[in-house]
Amino acid sequence: MPRHTFVVHVEDKPGVLNRVASLFRRRAFNIASLTVGHTETDGVSRMTIVVDTDANGARRLEANLYKLVNVLRVTDLTGQAAVIRDLTLIRVAASHETRTHVMQLVDTFRARVVDVSPDSLIIEATGTEEKVDGLLGVLRPFGVLEMVRTGRVAMARGQQSVATESTGGAPTVAPDDTVSYSV
Repeated sequence: MPRHTFVVHVEDKPGVLNRVASLFRRRAFNIASLTVGHTETDGVSRMTIVVDTDANGARRLEANLYKLVNVLRVTDLTGQAAVIRDLTLIRVAASHETRTHVMQLVDTFRARVVDVSPDSLIIEATGTEEKVDGLLGVLRPFGVLEMVRTGRVAMARGQQSVATESTGGAPTVAPDDTVSYSV
């Protein structure tokens, strides 16, 4: 089943997260990833929710999300050009002998060592889920002691107009037809 990524803008009020999560629970959808944070607008939070479902289930979920009082806007980014990232912190066992090799692997993945102790390193990696999974795979032989992942965060590429996005219209493009590229 394909993964659908929903971006949901909600009023920043107590209980909203519970109501949104309960909607998914009541409809028997498992949330694969859920991240929530503030937006550029005071009083509005942005949820990025990843769910395994087909196109029909995604349409039903979007319609049901709009029925919730505190939901302001819902966008299904699946199939759209988007920048999608995941942040991970990984604690890896690193003895004096293996530390240099682990740090070279970290550099190869453009990750950073954010903490060093006598017997371990904490590594911060940001990128696609595949990149993070790849880094995790090469670090496992050294001994992954602990790991935490933020979950998927996503943003549509290009310039988006809030007014047309919420009504389902075409997104507004910059006057010079600027093209955006992801790094």
